[in-house]
Amino acid sequence: MPDAPAIRLAGLRKSFGPVEAVAGIDLDIDHGEFFSMLGPSGSGKTTVLRMIAGFERPTAGTVSLEGRDVTALPPFSRDVNTVFQDYALFPHMSVADNVEYGLRVRRVPRPERRSRAERALATVRLEGYGQRRPAQLSGGQRQRVALARALINRPRVLLLDEPLGALDLKLREEMQVELKAIQREVGITFVFVTHDQEEALTMSDRVAVFNHGRIEQVGTPAEVYEHPATAFVAGFVGTSNLFTGDASRGILGQDGAFSVRPEKIHLGLSDQDGTPPGALSATGRVAEVVYAGPTTRFVVDLDAGPRLVVVQQNQQTTSADVAAMRDRPVRLSWRPEHVVSVPSPGAGPE
Repeated sequence: MPDAPAIRLAGLRKSFGPVEAVAGIDLDIDHGEFFSMLGPSGSGKTTVLRMIAGFERPTAGTVSLEGRDVTALPPFSRDVNTVFQDYALFPHMSVADNVEYGLRVRRVPRPERRSRAERALATVRLEGYGQRRPAQLSGGQRQRVALARALINRPRVLLLDEPLGALDLKLREEMQVELKAIQREVGITFVFVTHDQEEALTMSDRVAVFNHGRIEQVGTPAEVYEHPATAFVAGFVGTSNLFTGDASRGILGQDGAFSVRPEKIHLGLSDQDGTPPGALSATGRVAEVVYAGPTTRFVVDLDAGPRLVVVQQNQQTTSADVAAMRDRPVRLSWRPEHVVSVPSPGAGPE
């Protein structure tokens, strides 16, 4: 089926006894797409990945790869490979032998194995590392070896289960860029599971946000961040300020639930800064200041009731400057187009 998506999940459910881990998912993932499944622990994203891989059998529904129903097939009969967080490298083998392992199981002749292993290591920027042992590599290098081992079989789909979770922050950020570049170079479909919102936004062509075994929203990173479909997405993907009830009516002039991102809000001293033309505003008092180097997070208790978070870049301020803002009266302002309507908290996606 040439027009079939790389992956199609239809009515997918998975129960473990009385617990419904995946509660009915319909999803298409396109060829060559870097697709992330994002959600908190227990939201069902890893269970979905394991059903795509064949490690778990669905309670109901189907898994199709390029139009072929593979729901009942074992993992080795599916054209997918999986990269895990713990790398799963053989410590007694060299890097080259680890990368070649899948080909050796398939009885591919040694010269071809070695040639393909060298190409795979070059793809993940590890030329010349073939004779080292995993213990001689850094965490990021071991992760690249695991990636090379998964890519050497030339799968149609590569599944990645929180593969960067064990790395420190700086290395994780470097690997995010590397992984996206590798995916673009090899051109195969990547399905990436993570609970890290920034990681999903950084790397993905599209993101599915999971909650309680269901998908709350699927969209590009910009769509999910700028236009959250539910209150859960607004709160989970980044930080969001939610207006409901009296606060919505008093500050925004309308009923319902609305979200405003912290970086969209301007903070000024209430006795000095007026409201820009056309902007919405509210007054309050700074309850807490969190200095984070490039940015500062201000927690503001509004006079009208709710508590908001404001993020501002430290372009001309120091930690001492921003610390002095604690307990100061302030005026917050934001543009009307940055107010996003969301379903009321507790309401699921339609």
